[in-house]
Amino acid sequence: MFVDSETFASVTQELGRGRELFLVDGPGHGDSPGPRRLYSLQDCAAAAVQVMDALQVAAPVDWVGNAWGGHMGILLADSSPARIRTLVTIGTPAYPLSGADRRKTALLVPLYRIVGPRPLSKVVVDALVGQGAAKSAPSAASVVAAAFQRGDRQGKYWAMRSLMLRRPDLRPVLPRLQVPTLMMSGRDDPMNDVGEAERAARSMPAGRFVPVTGGGHVAPLLVAPDEVTRTILEFWAAQDGG
Repeated sequence: MFVDSETFASVTQELGRGRELFLVDGPGHGDSPGPRRLYSLQDCAAAAVQVMDALQVAAPVDWVGNAWGGHMGILLADSSPARIRTLVTIGTPAYPLSGADRRKTALLVPLYRIVGPRPLSKVVVDALVGQGAAKSAPSAASVVAAAFQRGDRQGKYWAMRSLMLRRPDLRPVLPRLQVPTLMMSGRDDPMNDVGEAERAARSMPAGRFVPVTGGGHVAPLLVAPDEVTRTILEFWAAQDGG
């Protein structure tokens, strides 16, 4: 949420060696305008299948999703397991927003609609990269701020209403997943409790949890791309028997 496929720029070269990558912007983000109505994560997962069909991707894919993209991957692995060979999630909490976080978000959404992204940029950067990111990780902060200000403003507003305030509890889904799954979370991510993330991974028949460097949902991709890339490549190699 709030960022687009540009946040994967530091990992695509290595992850793309020997395989074809498709990077998808979520509704209202990047070049995807998104609908002007409420929709669900299940709708996003169905759209992902449509994207794969349009790209004529028939073979099972190695799905890598950051935060919201990980939520979609979980639902895809549950509803369309034949389409997913492996699943990697980064900074993807399986539990819904707490009451306190929901109340904060409920204030943020209408404010965004009124004032737009620029006045809220620091709040979003601190949430996604870590407190004080503008000083401690200026390049990462710049990437997130630019992504937040890109995209379709109305589309992003509806994404916030649809997917932040209505984020479901996916923990009951996890024990059903048969797809080999790697869950990663920033060690200092306040929005994805490390203990909860590890318990979520252990609840899956083929789940694995790895903590990585980072203080926000998007931080691992931006401040520790080599660590993230190495962890994903090792996971893929293990599934290949290599």
